[in-house]
Amino acid sequence: MNTFETDQQFSGKPRHECGICGVYGHQDAAKLVYFGLYALQHRGQESAGIVAGDGKKVLIHKDMGLVADVFSERTLQRLTGHLAIGHVRYSTTGQSNIINTQPFMATHKGMPLCVAHNGNMVNSIALRQHLEQQGSIFQTAMDSEIVIHLLVRHLDKGLHEAIKTTFSCIQGAYSLLLMTQDTMIAVRDPNGFRPLCLGMLDNGAHVVASETCALDLIEAEYIRDIEPGEVLIINEQGLTSLFPWAPVRKSYCIFEHVYFARPDSNVFGFNVYAARKRMGEILANEAKIEADFVMPFPDSGNYAAIGYSNASGIPLEMGMIRNHYVGRTFIQPTQSMRDFSVRVKLNPVRSLLQGKRVIIVEDSIVRGTTGRSRVKSLRNAGAAEVHMVVSCPPTRHACYYGIDFPSSDQLIAAGNTVETIRDYLGLDSLHYLSEAGLVEATGLPHDHFCLACFSGNYPIKPDKNFTKEAFSSCGC
Repeated sequence: MNTFETDQQFSGKPRHECGICGVYGHQDAAKLVYFGLYALQHRGQESAGIVAGDGKKVLIHKDMGLVADVFSERTLQRLTGHLAIGHVRYSTTGQSNIINTQPFMATHKGMPLCVAHNGNMVNSIALRQHLEQQGSIFQTAMDSEIVIHLLVRHLDKGLHEAIKTTFSCIQGAYSLLLMTQDTMIAVRDPNGFRPLCLGMLDNGAHVVASETCALDLIEAEYIRDIEPGEVLIINEQGLTSLFPWAPVRKSYCIFEHVYFARPDSNVFGFNVYAARKRMGEILANEAKIEADFVMPFPDSGNYAAIGYSNASGIPLEMGMIRNHYVGRTFIQPTQSMRDFSVRVKLNPVRSLLQGKRVIIVEDSIVRGTTGRSRVKSLRNAGAAEVHMVVSCPPTRHACYYGIDFPSSDQLIAAGNTVETIRDYLGLDSLHYLSEAGLVEATGLPHDHFCLACFSGNYPIKPDKNFTKEAFSSCGC
């Protein structure tokens, strides 16, 4: 049995990646992007930023913190123009500090270039080293800055050709927005790892966002997804769609449906709420357990728990109550107040749990430390039996495409059997949803998804060492 130490920097859940939103063609573009980022706050809580342009000048504001803390009415009034892009961040590449906040902006020959990026480049180390050898000076530790350095090398060929050459050199996951003083460009990698969608406002302004929930908040009509491998250029000439690269197999991130995306969003063409509920229904058929009631740990397993209850006929109850007023930090308890961090956020309903057989529905188990404390709290509240069903397969492998899964040696399912994990968590039984069942719940074909965190079969190998010949062939 591996040892799993408590880490205050790691909550026991996979960390969110980033969220992006852009608006072209509206006089209040920055304010609309602000609300779009508000809807996407779940995708990153470390920092937020918006850059806006009016065709002549570009202004930027960004800082550490939540969207509502970073922006005020005064700062938004300063961000004038019909064009804006914004970003909420959780760092997967580059430390969490003000230098690495996005959008990233630079100026080349008097032209501003800005980028807001969701994803992770798997060859960023090799690219960075190559560019530094060629004289590039980096301001940040973000892989996103590499995009700007590559772009400026080829702008003399024209923007379209510069984009084509730049992203031919980049491998990995990138749904991103580029911006000049008068143009917004959406780019999605050929595998389509991360979601990106296009919407339209009543006045004809265009919106690009990570999830459809951002469109809903600003009352934009969903038009379509940005396709894998698509470059969409939006300016005063309208929309220009380019597909510069040969198509490859789709590799949508399955964890968007399992955990990351908001349940009211449609991601990869399928509603997230419906997918999670369906996961619970399939789990009920795969893991038949006799119990008095089904319960989630709010809010992670809520929707799969509804599905499990409906399909099994076992009543759904809320055996844990969440304190919605707990901030991200609080005064740390003394050593004698063990498990305080669990109790301050979730507290069991003792009268409901006393003597009952309980099925917990969880969306994922990463390290298991949080789950272990929560199961212990149910036992202490008098639960007679505690079972757990998980709405995805065991997570055994690290992610290199923009999700902050820890390395494999920190994943509880790597090197441990289901029975060993069951005993570590203090459960009577533990059941994971099958890979086939998970994919079935999304309504999409199996070969459309990246399932590397379960299988270890990576669509793009991480940290590929580029040779000089490889850089030459892509024009870098």
